[in-house]
Amino acid sequence: MTSILAVVNQKGGVGKTTTAINIASFLAIGGSRVLLVDMDPQGNASSGIGIERKVNRKTVYDVLIHEVPIREAIAENVLPNLSVLPANIDLAGAEIAMINRLSRETILTEALSTVQGNYDFIFIDVPPSLGLLTLNALVAANALIIPIQAEYYALEGIGHLMKTVEIVRKRLNPNLEIALVLMTMVDVRYRLAQQVIEEVKLYFGDKVSKNLITRNVKLSEAPSHGLPISLYDPRSKGAQLYKQIAEEVRKYAEKSTR
Repeated sequence: MTSILAVVNQKGGVGKTTTAINIASFLAIGGSRVLLVDMDPQGNASSGIGIERKVNRKTVYDVLIHEVPIREAIAENVLPNLSVLPANIDLAGAEIAMINRLSRETILTEALSTVQGNYDFIFIDVPPSLGLLTLNALVAANALIIPIQAEYYALEGIGHLMKTVEIVRKRLNPNLEIALVLMTMVDVRYRLAQQVIEEVKLYFGDKVSKNLITRNVKLSEAPSHGLPISLYDPRSKGAQLYKQIAEEVRKYAEKSTR
């Protein structure tokens, strides 16, 4: 069974794309067949994995709006075992174009259903909003990975996200689970970071990963080279952390499919 995981938080700048790229790449290195779906109009997951933005290619926008078969838009094996459904700025207009479509919440689900058997994992990099693009991701996913920055406003907006998740569970996707909550950009020198982590643990319990993503220069540099951290600097602290988190995700997937 394919595990479809949406990496989601309506707050921007919390490490969603970094998380999606690096978990996907480590699972691919481990031999899993992985598809990374870029649902953010900024297209950072696409460029961060080496897909040039200026290349004239079909994207997720064409799949959602023009009903182009998803196979025609997927860039196969951008890295060994890792394929990408790319995005670009065209996606910014998708929600307006989708608003009058029938079953507009399930467009991505239907598209993925035609290829999901080809992959062990599908990761969806979700935009920092709660619009139709995010809703499509929540409906398509089996589970969520929620990165949360270890800062004062960490839980701001999480309540809104969880209310949206509950609505999706009740009306569209009753089996949607939280797979993992990740604390990102952690600076362990500050007491505030520890306090925030404790608050998040009170809210999410054992869903919170023990692996804390600390601030790491190499993680910040890697996207500008179009490489995941596994290839840019596999010996870095960031690489070792995401390798462990990828293993957590793999174990979650194995447990959830039993």
